[in-house]
Amino acid sequence: MRPASLIPPWACLALVACAPASFTTELKGETTVPAGPPGTTAVLNAFPPIASFAGLDFNQNQDFKNQGVSKADVKSVHPKSLELRLVSPSDADFTFLDTLEFYAKAGDQEERIARKQDISRLPLGAPNPVLKMDMEDAELQPFVAAPSMSIIVRGRGRMPDQEVRLQAVLALDVKVSLF
Repeated sequence: MRPASLIPPWACLALVACAPASFTTELKGETTVPAGPPGTTAVLNAFPPIASFAGLDFNQNQDFKNQGVSKADVKSVHPKSLELRLVSPSDADFTFLDTLEFYAKAGDQEERIARKQDISRLPLGAPNPVLKMDMEDAELQPFVAAPSMSIIVRGRGRMPDQEVRLQAVLALDVKVSLF
């Protein structure tokens, strides 16, 4: 067995070059939750979709382009963080929501990536509160490698008294193999 100091420098560089590289990509989008009928408490049956989270093709993702990689180079993708900011009105809060779940979806395949329960009980008061989701340790490589994928939202609660605009920011940790 050769001591480590006798390994040629080019062999060390070759090993380092084969190591997976990683970067973070962020997906951003907005949705509007409509107000319920005045003077009533209406159930929020479906959470409105986030349009920019539908039909994602990571070969068109700017962070992928900046890194010079394609989705075929991806070895692993894990959700890192997901935040939901209440953008307007500034005096609103998240008390209209009970639960939220975010799922990656490609074809018939679905996997939960984040969730939050008992949201209405959290101390997230106005102005412009930020809800930090509890992340799942999900492997999203098959979703990113698919022709297209979507991030879908499911939630329960009550329709807010006034229309509420929300911004979502999802950070993904992407590992690629350069060779």
